[in-house]
Amino acid sequence: MEKTALTTMPAERMRPHEWDDFAGQQHLIGESMVLRNMVDSGKVASMIFWGPPGSGKTSLARFIAEKATLPFYSLSAIDSGVKEVRAVIEKANEQGSAILFIDEIHRFNKSQQDALLGAVERGTITLIGATTENPSFEVIAALLSRCQVYVLKSLEKEDLDKILIRAITEDETLKQKKIRLDETAAMMKYSGGDARKLLNVLELLVNAAESDDVAITNSFTEKVIQQKMALYDKSGEQHYDIISAFIKSMRGSDPNAALYYLARMFAGGEDPKFIARRMLILASEDIGNANPNALVLATSCFQAVTMIGYPECKLILSQTVIYLASSPKSNAATTAIGKAEQLVRETGDLSIPLNLRNAPTRLMKSLGYGKAYQYAHSYDDNFANMEMLPDKIIGTTLFEPGNNPRETEMRNHLRKLWKEKYGY
Repeated sequence: MEKTALTTMPAERMRPHEWDDFAGQQHLIGESMVLRNMVDSGKVASMIFWGPPGSGKTSLARFIAEKATLPFYSLSAIDSGVKEVRAVIEKANEQGSAILFIDEIHRFNKSQQDALLGAVERGTITLIGATTENPSFEVIAALLSRCQVYVLKSLEKEDLDKILIRAITEDETLKQKKIRLDETAAMMKYSGGDARKLLNVLELLVNAAESDDVAITNSFTEKVIQQKMALYDKSGEQHYDIISAFIKSMRGSDPNAALYYLARMFAGGEDPKFIARRMLILASEDIGNANPNALVLATSCFQAVTMIGYPECKLILSQTVIYLASSPKSNAATTAIGKAEQLVRETGDLSIPLNLRNAPTRLMKSLGYGKAYQYAHSYDDNFANMEMLPDKIIGTTLFEPGNNPRETEMRNHLRKLWKEKYGY
């Protein structure tokens, strides 16, 4: 019989439609358990699912939406922002109410989360968020107080076995094959307990089989995985693990490790512009003024990658990775703006010193705006010894130069100008 490729991602085909279809999470969805009671009652409140990848957060959210008989909208925090949130809220207002599912909600910043508050409070939207991170640290308190947090557990082997058996017996596409699960240890290893990855591995093995009679064994799995599958999921945890290791390797001045993770991303088909953007951020966040040329080179890299595209851009990315990893490091600029933002939050809108204010009108001049301002270029060394901060925070030090040649030079220059004002 002629081999045919499977269509549609298996995780999508196997979304549960009945309570008994779910694997795991019986502490929430078992008979008479809290989440099952809520859904069966038809009174769905805003909630956040916190659990590891592949534990069923998205499937559970879609199942609840299926039972709720309300309009359903789904956003990913990875590629959505305030604009998309407001568009959903506007539609929900027109429809009376709706369910909004936000995957990776911990990746929303404060302003994006703030945009949800009013609609959740009014009941315009019922929010279902999914996160792999502790929501106590990643979700703002105001939004967290309006949601019930449900913790999803990692799937056990028996849960994963149930998923496999259901897939080969109920999935219309897989049922066309004669599949025997003789050995599954290798499948479990490569899936890492992630149900979505497990189903992807199963599909890969079925497609790689020479006939419609498919015997799944550990050796067959190992052979196919090594030949066909780069263990890299651009929309899942592997994506974030590898980019994290990539950035940390450059930050840690290890070009060999950085190149290895770069090659892993190439093998996984990562968007080269995504890689270049992250390198651009690192050039400022972790190198900064220790080597200002790093930001220039990273910017040029991003532009070149955008113009040239894959695969030729691999050489450009490699060159830039080596440069950034080998460059001296400083997070002084990152730390400084963090301190400044914290100071603003603590002190509010302090009055700007009169001598620094603009005076475009006669009234403003009569009130002292701009009076006694000292123009720096009129003094020796182009420096006027004049206090610039508001009175309440005079003498505050926000910028602490790093211990590298360039910032040591900056420290010495500032120390010469300001004498003992700053404790450098």
